[in-house]
Amino acid sequence: MISKNVIKKIAHWILLSLIIIFIAIQFIRPDRSNISGQTLQTDISKTFNIPDSEFSILKNACYDCHSNNTNYPWYSNIQPVGWLLAQDIKNGKAQINFSEFGSLSRRRQISKLRGIENQIKDGTMPLPAYRLLHKQAQLTTEQKKLLINWFRETRDSISLNK
Repeated sequence: MISKNVIKKIAHWILLSLIIIFIAIQFIRPDRSNISGQTLQTDISKTFNIPDSEFSILKNACYDCHSNNTNYPWYSNIQPVGWLLAQDIKNGKAQINFSEFGSLSRRRQISKLRGIENQIKDGTMPLPAYRLLHKQAQLTTEQKKLLINWFRETRDSISLNK
């Protein structure tokens, strides 16, 4: 039978080890090169005429993960949270990067706009975890309608200009 003192010592060492590991991982920082602060000529706002209200919604709800201009929250400095955010941003930009939207072919732009429209409709974007931590990403029904209509109209205008 293991005595209470041995169990206490083991628990103490486990806790101490976890604290040391937590402190050590703070020095392994993810890449934060996603803060250009510049609006590229290929940005969707330079490629298409976006009304201010729609652009404001897009910037507040989408640009952190889908552009080259991420506003990192304070908790992104705490690992492993920072690593998870970096992975979400990498995945988000791989799906669509609004900073480089103008460099896509017309066909790809149409496809991406249709995909965004559908994801807003079915509520899969912004991601639920992002919405939970970012109040501005919790889109109202009216905001969703504005974005969906703008994406649809823009997609239709691209289709007509083929």
